[in-house]
Amino acid sequence: MKIFFKRNKPVIIIAANIWIFVALFTVFAPFTVGAGSLVPIDEVVTSLQQTYEKTQDFKAGFIQETTIQSIKKTDIEEGTVFFKNPKNMLWDYSKPQKKKLVINPRKAWLYLPQEKIAYTRESDYIFKSKTLIKFLSGLGKLKNDFTIKYTEPKALDKQGNYLLVLTPLEKIPSLNPFQITVDKNTFLILQVSFEDTMGNSTVLKFSNIITNTGLPEKMFQFKPPEGVSVFNMP
Repeated sequence: MKIFFKRNKPVIIIAANIWIFVALFTVFAPFTVGAGSLVPIDEVVTSLQQTYEKTQDFKAGFIQETTIQSIKKTDIEEGTVFFKNPKNMLWDYSKPQKKKLVINPRKAWLYLPQEKIAYTRESDYIFKSKTLIKFLSGLGKLKNDFTIKYTEPKALDKQGNYLLVLTPLEKIPSLNPFQITVDKNTFLILQVSFEDTMGNSTVLKFSNIITNTGLPEKMFQFKPPEGVSVFNMP
């Protein structure tokens, strides 16, 4: 394993800030409503909170669409995401190219096998947001950390699913307002969308969510294979 210090490619910082933020809300609520009715926002938030507190781990398929504003280009990737409370995540990309983002309470790794490169960073830097720390430690409160409203002018999508916008109360650049789509029957989080400070947009669509299966902590560890160059990001 080769180790280098490279200060001009903050790949892991950007990726981790985006994907941790999204993973906080891949939960579902345990009640259903009749078709065509609009649940009061407080009931939606309360149910999401209750389920979040009961979710120790989850697995879900995902499709990620990232649009680079400056060149009007959209990249589509897909794979499987795993989360285990507290502060353990694995984003396992399968298409179009394989790569992994692995995060645990100590280290974060972005591994690009085709390039034989891995980027690493202390997890403390990624978890510098108090809001993120609380959620990934099982202590977060939606009503205390976000202003939550239905989107305007439409609160429902074409299938009748609920569209919400969450605005973080903590004022730091990496925490912008974002939107989630909530299944009208199961209250699964079907989609999360947001923009970064450069105007680039990301949409993540989740499917086949499974919770509380007892994911082993070892799956959130990473050791670079022989011959992989490792860059410690600033």
